Amino acid sequence: MSETNYDSMFGKVALEQGFCTDQELAHCKKLLKDHPADSPTTLEQLLLSNRFITPNQARRLKEISKESKDATERIPGYKFMGKLGAGAMAIVYKARQLSLDRIVAIKILPHRFSENPDYVQRFYKEGKAAAKLNHNNIVAAYDVGEAGGYHYFVMEYVEGKTLYDDLAKGKIFSEDEAINITKQVAGALAHAHARNLIHRDVKPKNIMITPAGIVKLADLGLARDASDVQLAKSEAGKAFGTPYYIAPEQIRGEMDLDARSDIYSLGATLYHMVTGRVPFEATTPPEVMKKHLKEPLIPPDHINTNLSAGISEVIEVMMAKKKEDRYTSAEELMMDLDSVSRGEPPLRARKRFNLGDLSDLQKGDSIMLEPHAKIYNEETISKYRVAVTVLGSVIVVLILLVIFLFASK
Repeated sequence: MSETNYDSMFGKVALEQGFCTDQELAHCKKLLKDHPADSPTTLEQLLLSNRFITPNQARRLKEISKESKDATERIPGYKFMGKLGAGAMAIVYKARQLSLDRIVAIKILPHRFSENPDYVQRFYKEGKAAAKLNHNNIVAAYDVGEAGGYHYFVMEYVEGKTLYDDLAKGKIFSEDEAINITKQVAGALAHAHARNLIHRDVKPKNIMITPAGIVKLADLGLARDASDVQLAKSEAGKAFGTPYYIAPEQIRGEMDLDARSDIYSLGATLYHMVTGRVPFEATTPPEVMKKHLKEPLIPPDHINTNLSAGISEVIEVMMAKKKEDRYTSAEELMMDLDSVSRGEPPLRARKRFNLGDLSDLQKGDSIMLEPHAKIYNEETISKYRVAVTVLGSVIVVLILLVIFLFASK
């Protein structure tokens, strides 16, 4: 590997691991470019001398970079073209599949995880789960295998960016744009749910968008077959998901997860798109998850006042604390999204805002309306306005009558 390629990989890994910031890396790259030719240095040395990374972090980055090079040389049949990214459990590369002359993405499990049978089993389950699906809005699976001690998963290469890339830059999506993206993800989920697969990790980083605007749902690493009772029992009581977008029942580690868990996570993602912020924020993941369980949701149109009442209702039904109060399926959700797109009310969401019979409410009892009660309150408020107007008129008449009686004496 040339010095230039090594520097490029070292910098990219340092950024992905969170060891330095974009600004720090850019500063050191500029120093490297301007450095005198007669006094050679490396990006690693500049990051260290500027104290942007520690010696221990530098050693760790060397190990990761070396392993990346080793892995790409051991998997036959592919010409590796560069690194696309890295997650908590795997590294993804862009490569050319020589036999079919096509560009693919290859996810490789690092050696430190390959020694753990549970990680290996989960890795292969992801490949098998993806192989069950064939939908335009889901990243396609091509192959899974092992070579030279490395486990790999070959999938469709999606040119473009993730939804997270835009959100990380502070983009707030227009309502129409957000609905379009959400409908495509909902279509992907409907396809997966029809085959008993629950994604369990719907979030901006797992939603890819091509230059043509096609949305692709990726990463089935946490996907679970809804009928897999044995796996459900082994995972009972454990929270699987991403804290900012996880459904309450996933936090509690409930066994009987279904489509409504993915709908909640998609709702949290849609909330982020149209408000520019996650639904619940806190300093630690446990605190964030506690808010998902207990804290009322701030209606999105209270944050972004340009939003329609309809999209807010849809999001709040998607993110209802109790799954019984959410949309029952992705198809039902798409119907309401279509209605909002046409400027019509989301009738299915409104049914879930029905307060029912409150005739047995006792004096002093407290109730909590669904978070977005604005539409229904408008009807109630108009009635109160009439009542207040009548009452006000009566009071004015009585005051005038009293004044008249006193004046006549």
